[in-house]
Parts: sequence; C-alpha cells; structure tokens
Amino acid sequence: MPHKVNPIRFENSEANIKMGNGICSVLSDELPRSRMQRDLSDSSLQRNVGLAFGYSIQAIEQTIGGLKKVAVNTDKISSDLDSKWKILAEPIQIVLRKYGIPDAYNQLKELTRGKNISKESIQEFIKSLDVISDEDKSTLLALTPSGYIGLAVKIVEDEL
Repeated sequence: MPHKVNPIRFENSEANIKMGNGICSVLSDELPRSRMQRDLSDSSLQRNVGLAFGYSIQAIEQTIGGLKKVAVNTDKISSDLDSKWKILAEPIQIVLRKYGIPDAYNQLKELTRGKNISKESIQEFIKSLDVISDEDKSTLLALTPSGYIGLAVKIVEDEL
C-alpha cells in the first residue's frame, strides 16, 4: 500500500536478532560438552562468538534507526485517552473501598465492562454515591481520564 511506510529497519532487526540468538543457542548447546579429548569443534564454534555479537549489535542499531523514524501522534493519543472515561473506574473503586463498600469492584464492573462510558454517565454514577462524602465526590467529579495517574508519581519516586 503506497500510503504506508514499510518497517524495513524493524524487519531487518528481527532477522538479525534471530540469527544472533540462533548462533548463541548453538554455542550454549555445544560448547559445554566435548565428545573427545582432542575435539577441535570447540575452536570452530568459538570463532563464531563474534558473529553472534555482530548480529546482535546490527539488530540494536537497526531498531534504534527505526525508532528514530517513528512519530508519536500525541493529538490522537490525547483524543483517545480523553474519550475513555471508564479509566476513572479505578479511583471510584478505591474511594468506595475506603468507605468499606464490599461490592465496589462488581458495581464498577457492571457499569463499565464492555461499554463505552461517557463523561456524563460516569459523573451520574459518582453523584449517585450517597455513601461517600461531598469532598470525595468533588474530588472524583474533578478527575478526567488524562488527568488521573493514580500512584504513578509515588511508585516512580519509590523506585528511584
């Protein structure tokens, strides 16, 4: 198709990594065992260690070259994310569990699974939650799919 860009760098990378891995597999199978006291097959096999690394380096370089040509369509990603209001099922479930609601998961599963949830429907659900405080309702109503990141910041900081 003329409008598509052929991912040739990624395809070549895949082929080269398969070759490198194949050589490494043969080396790992054959080098640990020797059939005879003066088995010279080891030296022939060992000459190919560099070839395995060469294929691997070539694959890495081709992957990097391919990634340099990839363009991220941030507008499309943002648009897709902003239309997925079911993402907010997680913070709603967390708040419901805070209040000890035993079937929080099932309530949200019923609301969201297999459905395209709108902003209005998720906000109506939040407003119908009489068991949570007005403060928590306001917090949930202020959330957007693109603005909700959960504990991502804390998790990343804990890992550093």
